[in-house]
Amino acid sequence: MTEDYAARGEILKLARVLGVEPGRLEYLARVDADDLRAFREQVTDTLFDANIAALQRMATAARLLPGGVLAKIAEKVFGPLLCARIAGLVDVSRGVDVAKRLTPRFLAEVAAELDPRRASAIITRIPLETVLAVAAELTRREDWITLSRFVGHLPDPTVRRALEEIDDPGLLRIAFVLDDKNRIDHVIGLLPAHRLGRLITTAGTDEDLWTPALDLLTHLSGARRATLKPMLGGLPTGLRERAEATLK
Repeated sequence: MTEDYAARGEILKLARVLGVEPGRLEYLARVDADDLRAFREQVTDTLFDANIAALQRMATAARLLPGGVLAKIAEKVFGPLLCARIAGLVDVSRGVDVAKRLTPRFLAEVAAELDPRRASAIITRIPLETVLAVAAELTRREDWITLSRFVGHLPDPTVRRALEEIDDPGLLRIAFVLDDKNRIDHVIGLLPAHRLGRLITTAGTDEDLWTPALDLLTHLSGARRATLKPMLGGLPTGLRERAEATLK
């Protein structure tokens, strides 16, 4: 069952990269999740490495412009896609300086196009207030996939503050498409103790949240699972039975 959940999450992320509806990729549901992830990363690498020489020249030229001017050009001329492609090629200090000058709306659009693996050094140094503003904008857009991709690239204090601004259904959806599911238990540990139980009971109010909630359960430590067992009684029958089976 775990692999089924993982594959479904990977299909959502692959559909985003390819720019198609997830339903068009349902035929991949029985493919191993690790293979789907490897394919998604290959596609991403191909997209980002296209025209790499021209992008490197643009990144080099960007060093010559004042930060404020470059930020204006980025937002008014380059656009989010081109900025995302260049982000991993510019100097870290330069990238951070420009990012701080961009509007949260535009940064959210860049984030949706960005491969965090290529710009991790910049992401980790962006000021907390900027991260929170972008997270709020992505939450407003219900862009759970983009939010999930940055969890593994931000320091714990920043993740903790960002999660405070995201409601329980949103957090379940973010966890479902998290790239490194081994981090789920760690991320849950950054939340107030009472919130884990609230996440599971929230799932009982919306059947669309059942799969994300059950997937969450499969990645929790034994100690956290034990704390949840007494809370399952109030869940709808179908969800309760599946949750109990998952926690065995």
